[in-house]
Amino acid sequence: MELSFLYELIGYAGSILVAISLMMKSLVRLRTVNMIGAIVFIIYGLLIGAIPVVFLNTLILGVNVYNLWQMWQQKDYFTLMEVRAESAYLKHFLDFYRKEILEFIPTYLFKPKSEQLVLFVLRNMMPVGVLIVKSEGDTATIFLDFVIPGYRDFRAGKFLYDQSAEFFRQKGITRLITDAGNPRHETYLKRMGFKLIDGQYQLDLPAHLIRDQF
Repeated sequence: MELSFLYELIGYAGSILVAISLMMKSLVRLRTVNMIGAIVFIIYGLLIGAIPVVFLNTLILGVNVYNLWQMWQQKDYFTLMEVRAESAYLKHFLDFYRKEILEFIPTYLFKPKSEQLVLFVLRNMMPVGVLIVKSEGDTATIFLDFVIPGYRDFRAGKFLYDQSAEFFRQKGITRLITDAGNPRHETYLKRMGFKLIDGQYQLDLPAHLIRDQF
Protein backbone atom coordinates (compact mmCIF):
# COMPACT_ATOMS: atom_id res chain seq x y z
CA MET A 1 0.00 0.00 0.00
CA GLU A 2 1.41 3.40 -0.98
CA LEU A 3 1.92 5.96 1.77
CA SER A 4 -0.09 8.58 -0.10
CA PHE A 5 -3.12 6.27 -0.15
CA LEU A 6 -2.69 5.54 3.57
CA TYR A 7 -2.56 9.28 4.30
CA GLU A 8 -5.79 9.78 2.31
CA LEU A 9 -7.49 7.09 4.40
CA ILE A 10 -6.46 8.89 7.58
CA GLY A 11 -7.86 12.14 6.19
CA TYR A 12 -11.14 10.47 5.25
CA ALA A 13 -11.35 8.89 8.72
CA GLY A 14 -11.01 12.33 10.30
CA SER A 15 -13.71 13.74 8.01
CA ILE A 16 -16.10 10.90 8.83
CA LEU A 17 -15.57 11.34 12.59
CA VAL A 18 -16.27 15.07 12.40
CA ALA A 19 -19.40 14.43 10.30
CA ILE A 20 -20.64 11.78 12.76
CA SER A 21 -20.07 14.11 15.71
CA LEU A 22 -22.33 16.75 14.16
CA MET A 23 -25.19 14.25 14.00
CA MET A 24 -25.06 13.49 17.73
CA LYS A 25 -27.66 14.98 20.05
CA SER A 26 -25.66 14.54 23.24
CA LEU A 27 -23.28 17.46 23.68
CA VAL A 28 -20.77 15.30 25.54
CA ARG A 29 -20.67 12.70 22.76
CA LEU A 30 -20.59 15.40 20.09
CA ARG A 31 -17.54 17.06 21.60
CA THR A 32 -15.81 13.77 22.40
CA VAL A 33 -16.13 12.39 18.87
CA ASN A 34 -15.32 15.79 17.36
CA MET A 35 -12.19 15.89 19.51
CA ILE A 36 -11.11 12.46 18.25
CA GLY A 37 -11.71 13.66 14.69
CA ALA A 38 -9.52 16.71 15.34
CA ILE A 39 -6.72 14.46 16.65
CA VAL A 40 -6.93 12.34 13.49
CA PHE A 41 -6.76 15.51 11.36
CA ILE A 42 -3.71 16.69 13.31
CA ILE A 43 -1.98 13.40 12.53
CA TYR A 44 -3.04 13.72 8.89
CA GLY A 45 -1.74 17.28 8.68
CA LEU A 46 1.61 16.30 10.18
CA LEU A 47 1.97 13.39 7.77
CA ILE A 48 1.36 15.50 4.67
CA GLY A 49 3.12 18.59 6.00
CA ALA A 50 -0.03 20.75 6.02
CA ILE A 51 0.65 23.15 8.89
CA PRO A 52 -2.66 25.10 8.48
CA VAL A 53 -4.57 21.81 8.95
CA VAL A 54 -2.54 21.06 12.07
CA PHE A 55 -3.04 24.58 13.42
CA LEU A 56 -6.82 24.66 12.84
CA ASN A 57 -7.45 21.25 14.37
CA THR A 58 -5.19 21.98 17.33
CA LEU A 59 -7.47 24.94 18.05
CA ILE A 60 -10.56 22.74 17.64
CA LEU A 61 -9.02 20.15 19.95
CA GLY A 62 -8.33 22.81 22.58
CA VAL A 63 -11.88 24.16 22.39
CA ASN A 64 -13.35 20.66 22.79
CA VAL A 65 -11.06 19.79 25.70
CA TYR A 66 -11.96 23.05 27.45
CA ASN A 67 -15.70 22.59 26.97
CA LEU A 68 -15.61 18.96 28.10
CA TRP A 69 -13.63 19.98 31.17
CA GLN A 70 -16.26 22.65 31.90
CA MET A 71 -19.03 20.06 31.58
CA TRP A 72 -17.29 17.63 33.91
CA GLN A 73 -16.60 20.38 36.46
CA GLN A 74 -20.15 21.71 36.42
CA LYS A 75 -22.24 20.85 39.46
CA ASP A 76 -25.74 20.37 38.13
CA TYR A 77 -28.76 20.86 40.39
CA PHE A 78 -31.47 18.23 39.97
CA THR A 79 -34.92 18.11 41.49
CA LEU A 80 -38.33 16.56 40.79
CA MET A 81 -41.52 18.45 40.04
CA GLU A 82 -44.81 16.59 40.33
CA VAL A 83 -47.60 17.81 38.06
CA ARG A 84 -51.18 16.78 37.41
CA ALA A 85 -51.95 14.58 34.45
CA GLU A 86 -54.21 17.37 33.17
CA SER A 87 -51.34 19.89 33.17
CA ALA A 88 -51.37 22.12 30.08
CA TYR A 89 -47.57 22.25 30.12
CA LEU A 90 -47.38 18.45 30.16
CA LYS A 91 -49.67 18.29 27.12
CA HIS A 92 -47.53 20.80 25.21
CA PHE A 93 -44.34 18.97 26.23
CA LEU A 94 -45.65 15.62 25.03
CA ASP A 95 -46.97 17.08 21.78
CA PHE A 96 -43.68 18.87 21.07
CA TYR A 97 -41.60 15.72 21.57
CA ARG A 98 -44.19 13.27 20.20
CA LYS A 99 -42.02 12.01 17.33
CA GLU A 100 -38.98 11.35 19.49
CA ILE A 101 -41.04 9.79 22.28
CA LEU A 102 -42.48 7.30 19.79
CA GLU A 103 -38.97 6.43 18.63
CA PHE A 104 -38.04 5.38 22.16
CA ILE A 105 -41.42 4.14 23.43
CA PRO A 106 -43.47 3.11 20.38
CA THR A 107 -46.36 1.85 22.56
CA TYR A 108 -46.96 5.10 24.45
CA LEU A 109 -50.53 6.38 23.94
CA PHE A 110 -50.13 10.06 24.99
CA LYS A 111 -53.09 9.81 27.37
CA PRO A 112 -51.94 10.67 30.92
CA LYS A 113 -54.58 9.77 33.50
CA SER A 114 -55.37 11.23 36.90
CA GLU A 115 -54.36 8.04 38.72
CA GLN A 116 -50.87 8.20 37.22
CA LEU A 117 -47.89 9.85 38.88
CA VAL A 118 -46.33 12.45 36.57
CA LEU A 119 -42.86 13.80 37.36
CA PHE A 120 -40.67 16.27 35.53
CA VAL A 121 -36.94 15.99 36.12
CA LEU A 122 -35.50 19.51 36.43
CA ARG A 123 -31.83 20.08 35.70
CA ASN A 124 -30.75 23.55 36.80
CA MET A 125 -34.49 24.32 36.91
CA MET A 126 -34.99 23.32 33.28
CA PRO A 127 -37.39 20.41 32.56
CA VAL A 128 -35.19 17.87 30.78
CA GLY A 129 -37.19 14.71 31.30
CA VAL A 130 -40.57 13.31 32.25
CA LEU A 131 -41.62 10.12 34.02
CA ILE A 132 -45.18 8.80 34.06
CA VAL A 133 -45.98 5.75 36.22
CA LYS A 134 -48.95 4.01 37.77
CA SER A 135 -48.54 2.19 41.07
CA GLU A 136 -50.24 -0.98 42.24
CA GLY A 137 -49.17 -1.77 45.76
CA ASP A 138 -45.42 -1.31 46.07
CA THR A 139 -44.83 -1.77 42.31
CA ALA A 140 -45.16 0.97 39.72
CA THR A 141 -45.45 0.43 35.99
CA ILE A 142 -43.58 2.97 33.87
CA PHE A 143 -45.64 4.27 30.96
CA LEU A 144 -43.15 6.90 29.88
CA ASP A 145 -39.54 7.72 30.71
CA PHE A 146 -38.17 10.33 28.32
CA VAL A 147 -35.22 12.74 28.37
CA ILE A 148 -34.96 15.54 25.82
CA PRO A 149 -32.10 15.72 23.27
CA GLY A 150 -28.88 17.27 24.50
CA TYR A 151 -29.33 15.92 28.05
CA ARG A 152 -29.04 12.18 27.47
CA ASP A 153 -25.83 11.73 29.42
CA PHE A 154 -27.53 9.44 31.98
CA ARG A 155 -27.36 12.06 34.77
CA ALA A 156 -31.11 12.64 34.76
CA GLY A 157 -31.74 8.89 34.87
CA LYS A 158 -29.28 8.31 37.71
CA PHE A 159 -30.89 11.09 39.69
CA LEU A 160 -34.35 9.70 39.00
CA TYR A 161 -33.72 6.03 39.79
CA ASP A 162 -30.90 6.21 42.30
CA GLN A 163 -30.83 9.48 44.18
CA SER A 164 -34.61 9.93 44.24
CA ALA A 165 -35.32 6.47 45.63
CA GLU A 166 -36.62 7.88 48.92
CA PHE A 167 -39.17 10.03 47.05
CA PHE A 168 -40.70 6.89 45.55
CA ARG A 169 -40.53 5.02 48.85
CA GLN A 170 -42.49 7.81 50.53
CA LYS A 171 -45.20 7.12 47.97
CA GLY A 172 -45.09 3.41 48.77
CA ILE A 173 -43.17 2.46 45.61
CA THR A 174 -40.17 0.15 46.02
CA ARG A 175 -40.11 -1.48 42.58
CA LEU A 176 -40.43 -0.20 39.01
CA ILE A 177 -41.27 -2.28 35.95
CA THR A 178 -41.32 -1.35 32.28
CA ASP A 179 -41.25 -2.73 28.75
CA ALA A 180 -38.02 -2.43 26.79
CA GLY A 181 -39.06 0.13 24.17
CA ASN A 182 -36.57 0.37 21.32
CA PRO A 183 -32.98 -1.00 21.53
CA ARG A 184 -31.57 2.42 22.57
CA HIS A 185 -34.08 2.68 25.41
CA GLU A 186 -33.29 -0.89 26.42
CA THR A 187 -29.60 0.03 26.67
CA TYR A 188 -30.57 3.00 28.85
CA LEU A 189 -32.60 0.75 31.16
CA LYS A 190 -29.66 -1.60 31.61
CA ARG A 191 -27.40 1.35 32.42
CA MET A 192 -29.91 2.44 35.06
CA GLY A 193 -29.80 -0.99 36.72
CA PHE A 194 -33.00 -2.57 35.38
CA LYS A 195 -32.96 -6.36 35.06
CA LEU A 196 -34.93 -8.40 32.53
CA ILE A 197 -37.30 -10.66 34.47
CA ASP A 198 -40.18 -12.59 32.87
CA GLY A 199 -40.13 -10.44 29.75
CA GLN A 200 -40.13 -7.07 31.55
CA TYR A 201 -37.40 -4.85 32.94
CA GLN A 202 -37.49 -4.46 36.70
CA LEU A 203 -35.68 -2.21 39.17
CA ASP A 204 -35.73 -2.55 42.95
CA LEU A 205 -35.13 0.92 44.34
CA PRO A 206 -32.17 1.40 46.71
CA ALA A 207 -32.92 2.39 50.28
CA HIS A 208 -31.16 5.70 50.85
CA LEU A 209 -32.14 9.34 51.17
CA ILE A 210 -32.84 11.67 48.29
CA ARG A 211 -30.19 14.19 47.31
CA ASP A 212 -30.98 17.08 44.97
CA GLN A 213 -27.50 17.50 43.55
CA PHE A 214 -24.56 15.51 42.21
